[in-house]
Amino acid sequence: MDRVVIEGLLLQGIVGINPGERTDPQDVRVDVTMWADTRPAAASDDIGDAVNYRTVAKAIIAHVETGSPMLVERLAEEIAGICLETDDRIAEVEVEVRKPGAVRFADAVGVIIRRGRTQ
Repeated sequence: MDRVVIEGLLLQGIVGINPGERTDPQDVRVDVTMWADTRPAAASDDIGDAVNYRTVAKAIIAHVETGSPMLVERLAEEIAGICLETDDRIAEVEVEVRKPGAVRFADAVGVIIRRGRTQ
C-alpha cells in the first residue's frame, strides 16, 4: 500500500478536561497518513482516481473547529473515522493529534492511533 499524507494541520479547537480548555479554543496539530493504492491515479492522472487529500483535510478542519471532545484520544478516533468514511479507497489510516504547549517543558503532548476498515 502507498501512503497519502496530510502533515501539520494546525487548527483551533476545544479539547481538554480543564475548565479553560472547555471554553477557549487552543492549538491542535493533526497529522494523517492514509494507506491506499495510488496506482490507478498515477495511471490515469485523474483526481477522480485519487484519494483527494483536500477533501479529507476540509472534513478534518470542520470537525476540529466545531467539535469539543474531552480527550485527544477521542479526537484522534473521530478523525480516523472521518478519513475512512470520506474515501472507500483508504484501507488504513494513522492519525496523530497533538496539543502544543499543553505540558510545561514539552513541545507538545498527544496520541498516535492506527485504524483500518476491520478494526
